[in-house]
Amino acid sequence: MLTHQPTNEMIEQWKTLYEQYKDRLRPGRKSGPHLLRYIAERYPLRRLHDEQAELVVTENVLRNDCWREKLPQGRQPLPIAFVIENVGAGKKFFAQPDPAVFDGNEIFVGIDLESGYFYAGSSLLWDELCAFQGLDECDLRNFFCVAQYILALERFDLLYDTLR
Repeated sequence: MLTHQPTNEMIEQWKTLYEQYKDRLRPGRKSGPHLLRYIAERYPLRRLHDEQAELVVTENVLRNDCWREKLPQGRQPLPIAFVIENVGAGKKFFAQPDPAVFDGNEIFVGIDLESGYFYAGSSLLWDELCAFQGLDECDLRNFFCVAQYILALERFDLLYDTLR
């Protein structure tokens, strides 16, 4: 998860990762409903029925060429928003120092069920969802997407399993 302006060194690292792994990866990106099912089965969620929260998800899809292109023909975003509860399995996101989570804040998660776009207010959760979701053919041509995916896989020690 990128949480600040990238440096030239970071960009070079991403390009190096891209070159190292691009020919070894295969498309297999999971959909928005798959992401929702994954997170709902693992963590305590509280649904937000909040137009502003859903608008954040919608606008991120519509204002980003890459995500807008992932919308099925003639479809509009179908956002769902919720927060991770600080109980049970959700506690791990509140216990770790995470630059994307500020003390006392809830962890917002938004998923567009049409495009598969997701937002997670925790870098740990974002990386977990990125590693689970995988990449599509378009993503595999983007050095940033490939690098973020590789880094997410490495964070959870899944890279070797994914490349087998």
